[in-house]
Amino acid sequence: MDTSRPLGLVVVNYGSAHLLTDNLVASAVRARADVVVVVDNPTGPDERARVRELARRHEWRVVEPDRNLGFGGGVNAGVEAALRAGVRDLVVLNPDAVLLPGCVEQLRAADPTHNTVCAPRILTSAGATWFEGADVYLDDGITRGRAKRERFAGARRWEWLTGACLWIPVEVWRATGGFDEEYFLYWEDVDFSRRAVDAGAGLAVVSGALAVHDEGGTQGRAAGAAAKSESYYYFNIRNRMLFARKHLAVNDARAWGRTIWSSAREVLLRGGRKQFLTSAAPWRGGVRGVRAALRLRGRRGEG
Repeated sequence: MDTSRPLGLVVVNYGSAHLLTDNLVASAVRARADVVVVVDNPTGPDERARVRELARRHEWRVVEPDRNLGFGGGVNAGVEAALRAGVRDLVVLNPDAVLLPGCVEQLRAADPTHNTVCAPRILTSAGATWFEGADVYLDDGITRGRAKRERFAGARRWEWLTGACLWIPVEVWRATGGFDEEYFLYWEDVDFSRRAVDAGAGLAVVSGALAVHDEGGTQGRAAGAAAKSESYYYFNIRNRMLFARKHLAVNDARAWGRTIWSSAREVLLRGGRKQFLTSAAPWRGGVRGVRAALRLRGRRGEG
């Protein structure tokens, strides 16, 4: 295990300075990060002032774009700043996630050749497993947890790792060119995982490394405990077809295109049925997402 390589911790903030106060402070200490970079996608002057004060107090670096770069664009900007500071290994972490003690040591040990993207086992705040590996199935574009592999044995699938917490050696980062900013939010981690494999890197879930994730803490919720944001619906529906256009064979992309409506329904129902009576967000996000997905259908290789 090479502990001589400087470690950078990169977090993209979007109106979540209150989460950084607890989660990033603890994670930076536990990771023994040499460089901590916060990319503050703008939400207002008060939030930016809070981020600047936290950064001053804890000696973090802050990247301050004048527009919202999205998650992938924000990660790219943060990694660029970390690389300029000389880091050799990266941990990308959501503001609503926190590394538990020993997590980074376990991730580092799983990447002895600096050619493996790693994710920890991620728990909810209640202690349930939230992520322990996932696959996207090529026949229908459904993503399922690794625990479903036996049930769907023989199905064609590609493994992917969540961007909520990722260990990335700089060698892999440079080989992939970073995150694809066209996704903006959601599916960029599926895309990055695929391009990492295409570049010759490995993917690994390190079950002994643990993090905790309070899902939705950075995107907010619509009415109802389970409801998601309009952006969640739009980008999840749209970006499934964006991924198909970029990565799939023509016949597979067409198959995904034929299931845009059923896929959109599944995404919308993640927020529960009551939300449709109390909020316009799922209606707006769903309609916009389906329209964007239909425009992308059949355009593999363009753009």
